[in-house]
Amino acid sequence: MPLHRLHGLYAITDPALTPDEHLLPAAEAALRGGAKLLQYRDKTASPTQREYRAAQLRQLCHQYHALFIVNDDPALAARVNADGVHIGQSDGGINAARDQLGGSRIIGVTCHGDLTLAARAAEAGADYLAMGRFFTSHTKPLAPPASLALLRQACQQFHQPVVAIGGVNPDNAPQLINAGAVSVAVIHALFGQTDTDAIEAAARQLSACFQTNRSAP
Repeated sequence: MPLHRLHGLYAITDPALTPDEHLLPAAEAALRGGAKLLQYRDKTASPTQREYRAAQLRQLCHQYHALFIVNDDPALAARVNADGVHIGQSDGGINAARDQLGGSRIIGVTCHGDLTLAARAAEAGADYLAMGRFFTSHTKPLAPPASLALLRQACQQFHQPVVAIGGVNPDNAPQLINAGAVSVAVIHALFGQTDTDAIEAAARQLSACFQTNRSAP
C-alpha cells in the first residue's frame, strides 16, 4: 500500500470549477505544479461519464507519479484501478469499501472535526483521516469548523496520516502542516483559478509550503 506517498498537496476536482473538457487540463496543471494526490469528485455526471473521466485521470496521475483517489464510489475506484477511494460518513463504510478494493488500496475517511469519528475510522482500518474544515470554505461553507488544536491532537492520537481540508490556501497551509498534517486537500484555491497557468502556479505555491516546513528548524 503506497501510504508513504500520502504526503504533500492533495488536489480535489470540482465539476463546477473543472467542467467537461476543462477537467483534464486543469488536473494536469495541478500535477505539473506538484500535487502528489488527486481526487476525482463529481456527483453530477452520468455513470458512463464518471468512469471515462476517472480512467483518464488515473492514467494522467500515474504519468506524474501521483496517487489517484475516487470520491465516494469504491466500485468505480475498483473498475478503473484507482489507488484508492475517499468515503464520507454515509458512504457504506470502510469494510464494504475494503471488500471491493482489497487490502492494497488506500481508503480515506471524512471525519470532520470529530475525534470520535476519527477514532472509529482508525479502528475500522482507515488508511488516512481527513479532518476539517479549518478555514472558510467555498465548497462547503456550512461545514462545522475545526480548530488547529484539534488537528494537533488528531495527529498525536492516531498513527494514520491526517489530511487537513477546508478553505486551505498558500497563506494558511503552513499552519496546518506545522500542526502535523501530512497533506492538505485543496479545491477552490487551485481550481478556482482563471486558467491552467494560474492553477499550476497555485499548486507550486502550495507544494512549496511542505518544502519550507521540512527545512524549518
